Amino acid sequence: MKKQSSMSKLFEYAGNYRYLTITSWLLSGISALIALVPFYYIWRIIKEVLEVAPDFEEAKNLSTYGWCAVGFAVLAMFIYVCALMCSHIAAFRVQANMRIQMMTHIMKLPMGFMDKEGSGKIRRIVNDSSAATESYLAHQLPDEVGAMVTPIGLLVLLLVFDWKLGLLSLIPMVIAFCVMGMMTGSEMKRKMTEYQNALEEMSNEAVEYVRGIPVVKTFGQSIFSFKRFKDSIDKYGKWSMEYTKDLRLPMVLYTTAINSTFAILTVAALVVTKDGITNEFLLNLIFYIIITPIITVMLNKIMFSSKNAMLVEDALDRIKEIMDMEPLKESKKAKSPAGYSVAVKDISFTYKDAEKKAMNHVSLDIKQGDHVAFVGPSGGGKTTLASLMARFFDVDEGSILIGGIDVRDIAEKELVDTVSFVFQDSKLLKMSIFDNVRLGKPDATREEVEKALKDAQCEDIINKFPDGIDTIIGSKGVYVSGGEAQRLSIARAMLKNAPILVLDEATAFADPDNEVRVQEAFRCLSKDKTVIMIAHRLSTVVDADCIYVLKDGKVEEQGNHGELLEKNGVYAHMWNEYNKSIDWKVGA
Repeated sequence: MKKQSSMSKLFEYAGNYRYLTITSWLLSGISALIALVPFYYIWRIIKEVLEVAPDFEEAKNLSTYGWCAVGFAVLAMFIYVCALMCSHIAAFRVQANMRIQMMTHIMKLPMGFMDKEGSGKIRRIVNDSSAATESYLAHQLPDEVGAMVTPIGLLVLLLVFDWKLGLLSLIPMVIAFCVMGMMTGSEMKRKMTEYQNALEEMSNEAVEYVRGIPVVKTFGQSIFSFKRFKDSIDKYGKWSMEYTKDLRLPMVLYTTAINSTFAILTVAALVVTKDGITNEFLLNLIFYIIITPIITVMLNKIMFSSKNAMLVEDALDRIKEIMDMEPLKESKKAKSPAGYSVAVKDISFTYKDAEKKAMNHVSLDIKQGDHVAFVGPSGGGKTTLASLMARFFDVDEGSILIGGIDVRDIAEKELVDTVSFVFQDSKLLKMSIFDNVRLGKPDATREEVEKALKDAQCEDIINKFPDGIDTIIGSKGVYVSGGEAQRLSIARAMLKNAPILVLDEATAFADPDNEVRVQEAFRCLSKDKTVIMIAHRLSTVVDADCIYVLKDGKVEEQGNHGELLEKNGVYAHMWNEYNKSIDWKVGA
């Protein structure tokens, strides 16, 4: 199957605005040709000056020629501005359509998509890749058309007045084109892909690093705890140095070639004029010295446009990767759960590109209204299991039932309304506290929001701001602490009032005062709900109806706190280590 060209892909996003893009090309080409006309009048000025020299008062047409040159130059600029106006309107529409389509598609992808790909990577593709296409369509493509049309008119000018000098002027152009081919071929395309990969990885790791700063502060770790971020910077730096060294020689040759026209013309002049010089040769020599710098400008535009075309192709490939990702399949005959129990039936699940199963034949039953906990070593599968229950991903084998209905047969909206998550890292948007909380129930009244905030122990947060619940978070220096943000997210979950609640390390980094308030909010939030807690802090799960110990993607043990201690297995060992860590902190 023939690969679709970058331009046809861009035109798909442009819609009817593609005609503005085509118009910009035509206008840019016309502008490039008209821009050469002033050089003809410059030649006429030089010719008349040489003919009347030294009696320059006899030059009667200099003013006319000069104004003609200015007029055509202004006309070329005007047409070029019109070309840019057309290209910018089309480019902005392409960028907007591209982002709208990407975000619309991302909204349809499973919730686990962002965690798997990394928000830094996705943000960069949505913002930077679409911005690359905007710059290309708005500026670089019209310039590229002008740069390709210019040689046609330039070739005529170079060969009409003195074809020998014209051919000599073309020698550097041929050499430069050959060197350019060395720098802009398939190897350059591969390098551009590596460059974008390095930037993408560094952007993603930077986001993860910033998000992990609370962990650094909590556990007193140094920057070297974030080895992946440092490695991504080192990798990018190493790549940049190697790439620069690879292009050092070709770039020197290219720069020398495009700037050597004057030297070639000078040598030609010395050879031709050794026995004397004619006015005609002097006229043409001066004219060629004036016009040949256009060759340098033109070749530079062509070279950079080739690089930019590769960047755009790479950007479109990255956008296509997102657009090709399949949303989770919706059942044609959606069913509603008969209750809010959760049954996990022999499920297995493997993350994309992972060699080891994240879930390996796991089965468990959670009755409606039970409060259960998932504990175990890091990487054991706690968050993965909870995510599968909410259908952030689909299981590879087995099934997960809510109220006796497979989650794959429950309509997406109903499943979202059924299962509510409170994450360790709460997200607040730059909007009022009222609007942030109402995200849990968009049609909620002000009274409902205020009650949810009260039940979530958020009254002290509201009272410290003059604008109360209408305070805009993130503006004019208005921010909340991690524990306060957690309570606001709990208020959002209370307003949503989903019957199944998943608490994923929700108090991991709360300070003591906030933790007391958060725990009180949880007690209110958890009333009459099926609750699944994911915790490392074992003191928060001792009252759970059932504790599931997950290790290496399997349920290693299950039972209540007392039963698990009697087994003297993984949980008992974890409990002893947890108590030792508390004693150590107190002793320290």
